[in-house]
Amino acid sequence: MVVNKQGEMLYNGVLSLITENLGSLAEQFIYPAYPTAVDGDPVTESQENERLLKALTKVWEDHTSSTQKLSHILKYMDRVHTKAANVPEVIPAGQNLFLKHIIRPPIKDHIISAILGLLRIERDGYVINRSAATGCVDVLLQLSNKNDTLSVYKEDLEPVILKETEGYYRAEGDRLLETCDASECLRRIDSRFSEEQSRAHQYLSVTTAEPIRHILQDTLLTPHLHHIIGMSGSGLDVMIDNEKTDDLSRLYRLFVTVPEGLPCLRRAIKESVIRRGKEFNNDTPMDQMDDVDGGEEQAAPAGKGKGKARATTGAQSLALALKWVEDVLRLKDKFDAVWKDCFKVDREIESGLNESFESFINLQPRAPEFVSLFIDENLKKGLKGKTDIEVESILDKTITVFRYITEKDVFERYYKGHLAKRLLLGRSVSDDAERGMLAKLKVECGFQFTQKLEGMFHDMKISADTMQAYRNHLAKSASPPDVDISVTVMTSTFWPMAYASVPCVLPSELVSTSRAFEQYYLSRHSGRRLTWQPSMGNADVKVTFKSKRHDLNVSTFALVILLLFQNLGEGEFLTYQEIKDSTLIPDTELQRNLQSLACAKFKILKKHPPGRDVNPEDSFSFNNDFTSPLQKIKISTVASKVESGEERKETQDRVEEERRHQTEACIVRIMKDRKHMTHNDLVNEVTRQLAMRFQPNPLNIKKRIEGLIEREYLERCADRKSYNYMVGSPFSPPP
Repeated sequence: MVVNKQGEMLYNGVLSLITENLGSLAEQFIYPAYPTAVDGDPVTESQENERLLKALTKVWEDHTSSTQKLSHILKYMDRVHTKAANVPEVIPAGQNLFLKHIIRPPIKDHIISAILGLLRIERDGYVINRSAATGCVDVLLQLSNKNDTLSVYKEDLEPVILKETEGYYRAEGDRLLETCDASECLRRIDSRFSEEQSRAHQYLSVTTAEPIRHILQDTLLTPHLHHIIGMSGSGLDVMIDNEKTDDLSRLYRLFVTVPEGLPCLRRAIKESVIRRGKEFNNDTPMDQMDDVDGGEEQAAPAGKGKGKARATTGAQSLALALKWVEDVLRLKDKFDAVWKDCFKVDREIESGLNESFESFINLQPRAPEFVSLFIDENLKKGLKGKTDIEVESILDKTITVFRYITEKDVFERYYKGHLAKRLLLGRSVSDDAERGMLAKLKVECGFQFTQKLEGMFHDMKISADTMQAYRNHLAKSASPPDVDISVTVMTSTFWPMAYASVPCVLPSELVSTSRAFEQYYLSRHSGRRLTWQPSMGNADVKVTFKSKRHDLNVSTFALVILLLFQNLGEGEFLTYQEIKDSTLIPDTELQRNLQSLACAKFKILKKHPPGRDVNPEDSFSFNNDFTSPLQKIKISTVASKVESGEERKETQDRVEEERRHQTEACIVRIMKDRKHMTHNDLVNEVTRQLAMRFQPNPLNIKKRIEGLIEREYLERCADRKSYNYMVGSPFSPPP
């Protein structure tokens, strides 16, 4: 027929035959499968929808089988006539007829309604026959409009599915917030993501998975991020407190899928840390911290009263300071564990944690002192009995807190004082731990930060060598001093207490001994000057009482006081004023030492009248009747208040003075190198360089610049916005 020019008749006849067959199949299978009105039972509705979808699939299979057979028979027509007439071949033509007479418009709405019904039923938790939907979707994926690259599925079904999905999950999100706690809400949302992923891959198109995932994110997650995290009794804080690692991992996994999720989680983590940190700060009120002991042991007077209360308050204040650091370390460990185990070591979360810890730690104005006290306590006795690994762990944790402190120069001042007492009084539990801590501080802040601290260690070593040489010298001497002496020579620029000496009139025995050492030392070192610091010394002295002789370890001041009673008869006494006139010890130190000798546990002296506090009207006598089962007795000095309000102000003034000098030196150093800089660039560079020690105020930097201009180190340029370094300034190198 094609050869005889009857191809069009044959082609049209085939199309009529296919159309007739489609009508017959529809009458036989599809129309009887139309869903009937049901009573709302999901199972019945599912069965009705499945029957229609299976009928459509059966008709499609019959139709495709028939058109394939016709295509084999009519190969010549497909090869010749369809090309000449520019019409579709048998199989594409059959698909167009199927779309026209079966899908559009006869049953399209029924098909879409059936698929949406199955989706809704399954989403509501019922089981459906997925294969019915799979077969129908495959049919729609193979069909497309004439001259249209989009399949019927993409053009007609998918948009409706997405719209239905959006409405369903928008309502689902609101319902979950009303009926579930945060953990259950996250579990259900996570389950929905998994279900829809499986659904799209098994009986919808794979290409639908991504749009549905975006719908879930936009309806279940994005609008409810803050509500989920902040749910009362079950939100983020409760998960962290109760160590719900699975819930936290799920929270992170879901939140990172939406653009707003990670920033929201980061903010919530920061707020949680800062809130907890502020609670620590509030639990350590400033008015209770005036008695924090910075290193000296306390000797509480016997009985009850002001003296004991003062010592007890000092111990409690120290405990509060140590507790604050321990609380911070525990909080850091808790959030580090959450960060590692649940948040996949996310760097953005880590930066938020660092910012939050830095924020609340620096809200505690005494944080540098507390950290130094914590290190001091551990290096004195806290590391005793611990392994090297445990010691390293404690030091690393302490450095972590130190790293967040912005006023590192304030920490340095406290740490220097505490280290000096540990070294001079021999209280360090481990020299290796001391040097290990110093090495960590050097890594954090550089060589200049630890230069003076290392100088203190160097002085201790040199002093030990000097004393050994001095003892060898005395062994060869014909008339060595009667009193054995051990001296630590401190370089005044390294040691915090080496600047000013507390006055004290030493007994002749100590004067001759100290002069002997001084002559020896100066004979070996020319151009040096020794200033004695009796306030930092201690002495071992044998004291005879009626019952027995005891070996007492006392401060140098206490020894000077005791020697005043050496030649007094029994019953004789000295007044407070007489002791003061004889020793010239300042009132504060004198009262502390007299209280230790007369009012504490070991009453070496008697106070008249008896009492717990030392007053200028009191008098003292030697207690011949003193008894104790101990042969060796340490008379600890009653601890003074360390960093009271007035002392803190004095420390802050010294710190501010040092900062002024450091800022000016930094400005000159930068300008000497750059020669010319704008004001903003200079302020930024100074801030960057000084940030390792403290956070400078731009206004203070400006004041220092003005001062340097007045002293002709810098000059202001004509534009009034930049500066030049003046070559003739004192910091310039010689020509």
